[in-house]
Amino acid sequence: MTTELAIQFSDIEAAAGRLAGVAHKTPVLTSRTANARTGAELFFKAENQQRIGAFKFRGGYNALSQFTDDQRRAGVITFSSGNHAQAIALSARLLGIPSVIVMPNDAPAAKLAATREYQAGQRGSEIVIYDRYSEDREAIGRRLAEERGLTLIPPYDHPHVMAGQGTAALELVDEVGTLDKLVVCVGGGGLISGCAVAAKHRLPGIEVIGVEPEAGNDTQRSLAAGQRVQIDVPLTIADGAQTRSPGKLTFPVVQTLVSRIATVSDGQLITTMRFFAERMKQVVEPTGCLAAAAALEGAIDLRGQRVGVIVSGGNVDLARLAGFLA
Repeated sequence: MTTELAIQFSDIEAAAGRLAGVAHKTPVLTSRTANARTGAELFFKAENQQRIGAFKFRGGYNALSQFTDDQRRAGVITFSSGNHAQAIALSARLLGIPSVIVMPNDAPAAKLAATREYQAGQRGSEIVIYDRYSEDREAIGRRLAEERGLTLIPPYDHPHVMAGQGTAALELVDEVGTLDKLVVCVGGGGLISGCAVAAKHRLPGIEVIGVEPEAGNDTQRSLAAGQRVQIDVPLTIADGAQTRSPGKLTFPVVQTLVSRIATVSDGQLITTMRFFAERMKQVVEPTGCLAAAAALEGAIDLRGQRVGVIVSGGNVDLARLAGFLA
């Protein structure tokens, strides 16, 4: 592995040490029905059962736990549609750090409410609302960080965040052993970059495949172009994957270690949400279904193989979930 990449396997090992006893070691689920449908042996890493209901807690806590005393006193700022917001809010609460979270005005109500709950009683903590279609969340975050002396921890494009997310794949591989493929959802690339580094170190021959929504295939386009490209804000129910471009730090890792990116439709995400609810008794949000949808709906040929699938989160408003499944 080249030294130019933002993270190495040693960073993921160190993150696992910081997260031990703090993050949940989430279960690996199996389904005979899923195996029969795909002709493969699937192992679902259930990050919907992680603290805050998503893998994002891993990267958020790993980043904040490395703050200096001065950084802890001043506070942290981030921008997120919901899961990273909750991860930073809870991690900050656990570590006694004030948090400022920039969230879009159309963020899922459940994610917004949970973020407020994690911040409750934390002096200096607040949520700043913006319009994702007319305002730049990164610019807002940078401005507030500079004005208030806060440390900015972005949702994916940060080495400590990437390393923390990679612990999900490390746990999966260490539990189930040899895998032929690892299928991972892709937003900005924090999860897949960390998971690819971990999986490729443990299993050099494994093929890592990313999955994006059809309407938000910025990473797929970027790989085809050989450089990061930017798209309009994608219109998809997978709110956690409404990124416009892969990260500066995550994209080189994806270029180096990920074989390809598949895409799935919103309809396929809804079908997969229904499968999880009916057959596996799991609540999974649309973004969390990306990798599983590619496997279950035939976007990737997995026949005869052992396949790890990252189920990235389960934070979906119940009324919205009922509407999707109706």
